[in-house]
Amino acid sequence: MTADIEVAWTALGGDPALVSRVTTEERPGALPARLPVRQLARACVGVCALAAAELAARRAGLTEVPGVRVDDGAVAAAFHSERNLLVDGRAPVSFAPLSRFWRTADGWVRTHANYPHHRARLLGALGLPADASPQAVAGLLAERSAVEVEGAVCGAGGLAVALRTPTEWAATEQAAEVAARPLVERERLDSAHARVLAPLDPAAAALLPAAGLRVLDLTRVLAGPVATRTLALLGADVLRVDAPWLPELPDQHADTGFGKRSATLDLASGRDTFEELLATADVVVTGYRPGALDRFGLSPKALCARRPGLVVAQVSAWGAHGPWGGRRGFDSLVQVATGIAVTEGSVEEPGTLPAQALDHGTGYLLAAAVLRALTEQSYDGGGRSVRLALARTARWLTDGIRPAAATGAPYQGPDAWLAETDSPLGRLRHALPPVSFAGGPAGWARPPAPWGSDGAHWR
Repeated sequence: MTADIEVAWTALGGDPALVSRVTTEERPGALPARLPVRQLARACVGVCALAAAELAARRAGLTEVPGVRVDDGAVAAAFHSERNLLVDGRAPVSFAPLSRFWRTADGWVRTHANYPHHRARLLGALGLPADASPQAVAGLLAERSAVEVEGAVCGAGGLAVALRTPTEWAATEQAAEVAARPLVERERLDSAHARVLAPLDPAAAALLPAAGLRVLDLTRVLAGPVATRTLALLGADVLRVDAPWLPELPDQHADTGFGKRSATLDLASGRDTFEELLATADVVVTGYRPGALDRFGLSPKALCARRPGLVVAQVSAWGAHGPWGGRRGFDSLVQVATGIAVTEGSVEEPGTLPAQALDHGTGYLLAAAVLRALTEQSYDGGGRSVRLALARTARWLTDGIRPAAATGAPYQGPDAWLAETDSPLGRLRHALPPVSFAGGPAGWARPPAPWGSDGAHWR
């Protein structure tokens, strides 16, 4: 089942002949859905592993790219990583009480209020007090139209999306803008000399294709952190940097923090520190809405002007173009806007995908895009920009992948792909990495550290 892998690999600019290096282990029952979620997940992880193997071969001087194996079981466990996590035996809370579907006067709306500032904006837009109960919100929304609520909340910087059918979404200007873009947007930013990567020892215990590379991680929730968690797995020195006043949700940080260090930095008052980090960075990954970081000089072109040869990777909910280009968004909201919630349920009772597959899938595609950019740079140089959007991944899921029945041993649950690790956060049960190639790493070099516990400097 490599057709979908070939589509994604081609979108990444990869040599189609290398797809033959990928083998798959299908497991019926993994990520069950009406839409082809299992195929999407397998393809995203598959191309990420292939990009890692390709870069490893380049750096180790191998004559053949190592073989890649993608197991539906490992992929399903990883796509549920935030649900599979236990911290000292405690299961995390996935969604806050005000992050849910609500009935409106004419349909449904879904809100996202996991973060305190998003909750405050939601309630403020609705004219409700800060301590308003879910019952009070439900009563108010039942009297308003879904589109009215969407406009009011989004206008206040909050997060709410009206339920749309696939046909209704396709008729919007934003859907047209998303459809006009490739799955992976790739751009050359400068003509810097070819990057010289230190050679890897082919006899090493594990080939780490990203070893020696420094990655500045400016991401949040969930696709970006999944991408940088994967780069950390592959040997990169990943430093996640957050604003001091925007703490991450603890369980989410634990899930996506494997292999990384975590620091806080005010990009306004700490500009000199950021520039010191940028001066020796190889990759910058951002996960904020388009334009949000531009005022700090963090657009791809501005970054590359100060650090020639940089790889800049961006991920957003709706893409950088169209009327929704500057909107905030999350996987759950993209499902609602694009018609996925109707496909997985109905107009009367919307449903959801079996995992936050748009987030996870886009995260592995983003990591793959970074790895491919590094491989290309090693031949012909040039700073690179890669950009992905959850809404574009959603379009591939709904319109670009053909459902197919799986063969093989049925999926029996995630237990075979879970492990336990001691960490400063406690004893963690977590999903093992699904990215696997011959000679590659089996796990992360370090467990997650407490949020903001590291200094804003490279090791």
